[in-house]
Amino acid sequence: MAERLPVVVVTGFLGSGKTTLLSRLLGRPELGEAAVIVNELGEVAIDHHLLRRVDERTVLLGNGCVCCTLRGDLADELRDLLSRRTRGEIPPFRRVLVETTGLADPAPVLNTVLTEPVVQHHFEPGAVIATVDALNGNGQLDRDEETLKQVVVADRLVVTKADVAERGAVDVLEERLRGLNPAADVLKASFGDADPARLLAPGNVDPRRLRLPTEPGHPDVHPFVLFFDRPVDWTAFGIWLTMLLASRGADVLRVKGLLNVGAPGPVVLNGVQHAVHPPEHLDAWPDDDRRSRIVFIARGIGKCEVEESLAAFDAAAQRH
Repeated sequence: MAERLPVVVVTGFLGSGKTTLLSRLLGRPELGEAAVIVNELGEVAIDHHLLRRVDERTVLLGNGCVCCTLRGDLADELRDLLSRRTRGEIPPFRRVLVETTGLADPAPVLNTVLTEPVVQHHFEPGAVIATVDALNGNGQLDRDEETLKQVVVADRLVVTKADVAERGAVDVLEERLRGLNPAADVLKASFGDADPARLLAPGNVDPRRLRLPTEPGHPDVHPFVLFFDRPVDWTAFGIWLTMLLASRGADVLRVKGLLNVGAPGPVVLNGVQHAVHPPEHLDAWPDDDRRSRIVFIARGIGKCEVEESLAAFDAAAQRH
């Protein structure tokens, strides 16, 4: 199979700066050849990049990127981009960036990439980037379920408007974000300016960062880490996780970690609600710690409940 193209999701609540971030990315040569899918073309401040209009929903940008308006189903849009690239109607591209609406849950976007037959043959999930407003982020996390979902599924959390917010408030917000999603990178961006290489890097797990702060980030959302000293039976674990997500997938907001399955390197585990990325087998461990470690970010599910469920399943599997 030909190399699959990463689909990077840029999400964030209304007014949090994702459009500014995307616009600045489009002006950076490090972005490379890319296709950008947005819900409404007029929402993105890219007029200074415009080269020519291909049709009523697609424009070519001065840096060679393609920008499309999402008017229907994302899977249809991705398939159409491939067809038009093959026919030579649009330039080649090496990645796709999808800007969601400010009220969107990113999980369905990832699910489309992971499960739609044609799409999953040509594309793979890239990083999920969520922008959080330094001025209003704490209040939005208290009030808006959408902001919470965007934060907990992200691989990169970009704190925007930090240059106009009080330093103490920014520190409090960053600590809260790490409490909600300890497996995500947290970085600041002023006027949408951020390092493209760091933003677009795959969402791989750094096991040295799988440590939880002492304070939770939300009263009903519980991040916790499970450690296993012995190697894990990958088949049995996969069955248990599938059963857990089938029954409580809406409440298991994020699963991310490394599993020791007895091979020279670990298996990377990465899931968002019901959508689980294909397992990635690494050639070697990134440090000397060979324990399996998994971050769960769950709503209404505690660490003891998950541990007891896994122990009961493991005991039943051993009897059979």
